[in-house]
Amino acid sequence: YFTESRPILAKGKKSDYFYLSGRGKGMTRQTFWHIIKKHAFQAGITKNISPHTLRHSFATHLLNNGANLRVVQMLLGHSDLSTTQIYTHIATARLQEIHSEHHPRG
Repeated sequence: YFTESRPILAKGKKSDYFYLSGRGKGMTRQTFWHIIKKHAFQAGITKNISPHTLRHSFATHLLNNGANLRVVQMLLGHSDLSTTQIYTHIATARLQEIHSEHHPRG
């Protein structure tokens, strides 16, 4: 997107927005919701999904696959680490796996 589609959408103009609409303007919250709902429906996802759901899943997948909590904090833009700790959850199986790998009595 960033190297191919976005330059076309920007039409040579500089924009502080990462995602641009077809008119080259920053996307609105409503546009993101619409895109997510549309693709969820097309994928047969019946569960309620939102931008927050995707953000939460992003953080959870990172942590479940060994990402450092501080790195996830930075990626999410949280100023306080405790916000990241509340925001994400690590699956119990992953916690047990980490314990087994790193604890001397694993």
